[in-house]
Amino acid sequence: MASINSAEWRSICDKFTNAQHLTETESRNDPENDPFRSKYKARELLREIYYSLKSFEAGDGEEDSSGESFEQRPTDEPVGGLTEDAFSRGFSGDSPAGMRAAKLGAVEYYLGVNHVDTEELSAGQEHLTNCMKMLGRCRVSSENVSLFIHVRNQLGILWAGRDETETAQGFLESAESIYQRYMKEDGRPPTDMTEYFSAEENLLTHQERTKRFELAYTHTMYYLAQVYKNLGENERAATYCHSTLQRQLQLNQFSPMEWALNAATLSQYYITKGRYMEGRHCLAAATVISGLAGEVPSEAAAQESEAESERREQLRQKRAEIARCWIKYCLNLLQDAKKLLEDNIGELDTDRQDELKRARRQEEEEEEKGRKSALLFGSEDTFDSIASVEEKVMCLFPLDFTEARAVFLVGQNYVTQAKEYFQMDGYVTDHIEILQDHSTLFRALAFFEEDLERRCKMHKRRVDMLEPICNDLNSRYYLLIRRQLMFELAETYNEMMDLKLTLANRQADDHSLDNHTIKKFNHLCSASAKYFQMFLDSLCSPEGKPPEHLEEEVLRPALVARFRVARLHSKLISSSPPVQLENLNRALENYKYVVQYCETHPEAAAAVETELELSTEMVGLLPLKINRLKSRMAANN
Repeated sequence: MASINSAEWRSICDKFTNAQHLTETESRNDPENDPFRSKYKARELLREIYYSLKSFEAGDGEEDSSGESFEQRPTDEPVGGLTEDAFSRGFSGDSPAGMRAAKLGAVEYYLGVNHVDTEELSAGQEHLTNCMKMLGRCRVSSENVSLFIHVRNQLGILWAGRDETETAQGFLESAESIYQRYMKEDGRPPTDMTEYFSAEENLLTHQERTKRFELAYTHTMYYLAQVYKNLGENERAATYCHSTLQRQLQLNQFSPMEWALNAATLSQYYITKGRYMEGRHCLAAATVISGLAGEVPSEAAAQESEAESERREQLRQKRAEIARCWIKYCLNLLQDAKKLLEDNIGELDTDRQDELKRARRQEEEEEEKGRKSALLFGSEDTFDSIASVEEKVMCLFPLDFTEARAVFLVGQNYVTQAKEYFQMDGYVTDHIEILQDHSTLFRALAFFEEDLERRCKMHKRRVDMLEPICNDLNSRYYLLIRRQLMFELAETYNEMMDLKLTLANRQADDHSLDNHTIKKFNHLCSASAKYFQMFLDSLCSPEGKPPEHLEEEVLRPALVARFRVARLHSKLISSSPPVQLENLNRALENYKYVVQYCETHPEAAAAVETELELSTEMVGLLPLKINRLKSRMAANN
């Protein structure tokens, strides 16, 4: 092969440098009507380099030290995998034959990436496969290990893009295996592929080699995270995603807002698994790292510059999305604590509460142990800042109102932040989802409140935030959202009614309730029934006819709504026998609907077992009550 100082070799190095410049820099400025102009030019230069290398090989006719010529080596290699002896058999990486194979393989690699970038996937695959075959003649060494990993990464991406996930998995896991074995058996900073075509004075430092090699492996982990997610291996995907984010911080190779959003998204997985320490850590890191992106440009600056306007939009949106992830953290923490503490009728189990409080010290010790063994984000610059954000909200389950309120207030603060961007004007669905989360935060907090009057006021806050939105929304465009709001409002009024009834019963028996209490109770009862009925009416045909068959997504809500409407009408308090009779008849009508629907559609019974059992009982009892009332009315007349 030509000497490293010859004019021919210098020419190859210059062509490679130009090809890299065209690919990485000039291509960004290509016109829309010719988007791949620079990459096509780079491709021609790479082809020239390839033919020059082949001509050198033909002219040299060298043999390696074992006496085998370059062309005699086997070229087949298992797709995606490694042969068992890839680290022990084949050309030595630093031998002339080994270096020729690596250089030709590198050109095939760059040609493959070039064709993939220009959307010529089959040609790209062919070049990348040729690179694999070239490397199949060599054993893994510091001279070629980087290329071994890069080509598998690219083939992994290519096959994943074709939805051939398991094929992609094979290439990427092979890259991972190569990295791990190389680091265990050698570990020296390996040659970077660009150095195959660099003058001696332009070779990289050991530090830069290490950084580029580690970044290649970070990409392997990132792509594996996507592959495992697509295969449904969520735990494994989360582990790889977490490690990828940590490595990006260590290598200082990340975009702050993109990194922060990925960390916040990862937190949602941990939250669904009840791993609140990890979830909180991801969110705290997301908050701190997003701050590295700088201040949001002012409206005035955004109006003067298109770039500033775009930057303002991006920062505001992504920080609002991170705030929404914080809301979910607080909401889920409160809801999971509620499940842990509630008895069989949904009230706070004080014995269980005392038991958990006694066990709290051990929980705190386990949290500290878990923290020490966890993979924590951050560097010397950010670690303290992340810890400071974490301290603002607990990751253990709140066990009383004081602890629950502290979590609630953090969640409410992020509700305010999220609503600043996701406003009703322009983001209707997002804004309403945030309001619904706010409402659910109040509901979760109310569980911990022992004072029933204050609990009732919390539910009133929920009504005040949701009712105006529900009544103003156009059902034509937002029918599903309106249904959600109707049902939640109905349930909220129902909870308030139950609370008022409990309070009234503590003060006096049913026959001595004062008029104000009766009026308030009936108002809440009627409001709940109204919204349940609105929900049911939204399922009817334009002519007002109820559906003969309820779709799966509305089956339980519709039958529960019928059951609740029946229950509410039977609870209304009136001194007028005709009104009492009307209410009881309406209650019976709705109880009958639940029973008859389940008789006609037996598969529906499993969705409403409790409601069906009670409805069946009431269909037997209410006619007796109605007949007694009719008899009294006849006697009085």
